[in-house]
Amino acid sequence: MRDITLAAIEDISQARQEYQSRGLTVVVADLMRRLRQSIDWQQEIDDALAILGMAFDCHRSVLFRMRDISGQGFSQTIFSYWIDRTVLGQEGRPTTIVKSMIESDSLLQQLSEEARRGTVFAGHTRELSGFLREDFERQRIKSFISFPVFAHGYVWGTLAVNDCVTERNWTDEEHSALSMVALIIGDAIERSQTEAHIAETFRTTMLNAALDGMVIIDESGGIIEFNPAAERMFGWKKHDVLGRNIVTTLIPLEYRPMLINGLRSYLESDAGRMIGKRFEMNGTNAKGEIFPVELTISEVNAAGRKLFIGAVRDLRERRRAEEEINRQRDRLHQNEKMAAMGSLLAGVSHELNNPLAVVVAQSTLLHEFAPDASTKTRAEKVRAAAERCGRIVKSFLGMVRLHPTAQAETDLNQVIRSALEISAYGARSSGIVVETSLSPAALPVLGDADHLTQVAANFLVNSQHALASVNGERRIKVRTEQTPSGLARFTVEDNGPGIPKDIRERIFESYFTTKPVGVGTGIGLSISKSIVERHNGTVWYEEGDTGGARFVVELPLVARSLGEIAGTAPKSTNIRTALIIDDEPDVAASLADILELMGIKSVIHTGWTEAREGVDRLDMEIDIVFSDLRMPGASGLDIYRELTQKRPHLARRFVLVTGDSLGARAEFEEIAPKLRPLLMEKPFSTLDVRGALAAVTDQIGAERS
Repeated sequence: MRDITLAAIEDISQARQEYQSRGLTVVVADLMRRLRQSIDWQQEIDDALAILGMAFDCHRSVLFRMRDISGQGFSQTIFSYWIDRTVLGQEGRPTTIVKSMIESDSLLQQLSEEARRGTVFAGHTRELSGFLREDFERQRIKSFISFPVFAHGYVWGTLAVNDCVTERNWTDEEHSALSMVALIIGDAIERSQTEAHIAETFRTTMLNAALDGMVIIDESGGIIEFNPAAERMFGWKKHDVLGRNIVTTLIPLEYRPMLINGLRSYLESDAGRMIGKRFEMNGTNAKGEIFPVELTISEVNAAGRKLFIGAVRDLRERRRAEEEINRQRDRLHQNEKMAAMGSLLAGVSHELNNPLAVVVAQSTLLHEFAPDASTKTRAEKVRAAAERCGRIVKSFLGMVRLHPTAQAETDLNQVIRSALEISAYGARSSGIVVETSLSPAALPVLGDADHLTQVAANFLVNSQHALASVNGERRIKVRTEQTPSGLARFTVEDNGPGIPKDIRERIFESYFTTKPVGVGTGIGLSISKSIVERHNGTVWYEEGDTGGARFVVELPLVARSLGEIAGTAPKSTNIRTALIIDDEPDVAASLADILELMGIKSVIHTGWTEAREGVDRLDMEIDIVFSDLRMPGASGLDIYRELTQKRPHLARRFVLVTGDSLGARAEFEEIAPKLRPLLMEKPFSTLDVRGALAAVTDQIGAERS
């Protein structure tokens, strides 16, 4: 504590006279005003003690602080004091009383106990004994009086005034005045402690409520505050990190030099590049895991010390959200590309399937009327090749078209054959031998043949990619079978390196891939799993017999087999006349040729305007209508609507012919389900035409019944 003098008053005697002339009551009121109006009572206490001493015509006034310190016992220290140096000179500094002094003096022991209870202590030095008398005589004290200072119900300290010239008996007015000042000081202490407590509570509440981690460090980098959000973020408890250096505790090695140099530079020159700025870096938690954070550093001054507050925000959720947004953006981009490719392939398939329809139909007719076996064989080869081209176009179109799963009965064996055709070139060009073992009996499943083909083709392509690193024999085995539990199963197995055990559980996650950059998107297996599950099936990975990859899919079988359906005897029809509308004359003529083999006469038109006029002039009944779906002017659906309005009975005798059956499904949604036209795909064979005739016959029979 510093010695107190009144700098503004040069003549102590004059000051004494001034304060004494006011009277103790006025002086006490003035002290009350000063202490109550002051924001910080400690800034006023020094002058207050000087005024009090002179108003009492004394030579020293002291505010003692009393404490019971754990491990050290009771002590009385000097909080603030004033002395009249005109009388005492450089002497008279109060004495601090500590435990050892009390234990060695019985009077001090008694007085310390009374002080704890708040007893008033007054008298003359000559009446004392032991250490206390010696100490008071050293301080030249003749008379003394002290009152307890209470704060929050306990004795905070004592307020004392000493006369160092005469022995005096303290008057009631002096007792009352000193008691009042002690109460005023106690009240100021209470208010200060309450405000400090409120401020501390507010600070603690703010720190605890903060969603960001708040870490406060001193100039050396030592951690002095660590809020709950920081505990959760870094995995440390507050008591474990207090006092530890922030750099070695929370910062990864590569960022430590930057923070150390930045703090040193700021302390030396106040030119820190990191103060007051937000930047991203990495942090490390108690487990040693490194994760991204956003850090903002601010400086505060507290009691002459520079402290630095670090607001730390965990960026892991944000990064995951950004990655998800990027994945969704990539997925949207991929979907847009697939949609564009689907539109392109729809047009391409239409242009390809029209000439393919002619090739298939004419080769079928050539086969029927071939003059010799050699010509018959060649016609069959042409027909088979054209039909294969048609299946490949259809399969590719089905894989890129974004359409909902269509539940229809399909043979799993045929699904696998389609997938093998799609992936055949990649296997041949890579020198891969594909072994197939398909079930001799049909495996009828209910689902979307295009989507299931996509699943099988994805497994085959994945196996081709895996075998690229194999130097020896490259082999893929494809198998279909009916399980003992009555399920349809297909497996695709290769003799490649397989999938490591530690990542097998993740291979069906979206965007997880083991392939190099540029090979695959990481969504194939995820989409395949989703498709299989939508078909009420299951898919899993297991290690193959040679250590390679084996993917297994199981799907529920339908109750009725396709073999039974195919073996159903064809029903007789009463169809004799057909109307064919197609803007491709060769396609229409080929269809008419096939119908002629079945005893059906055809009327051909290349557009609806021409056909409308022709139909109105016909004097014969039309039994069936074959119309191309997409034509200039009017579409097949437009023709369906207009024609069935005039001749309602044709609603069940109308067949749309298209090279894009998937696109046609969406257009069919506009038609009432019970009046939906039949669909025949290009290129069509004799069997396809017979199937269309049989379906129309069924609908006619259902209408009559």
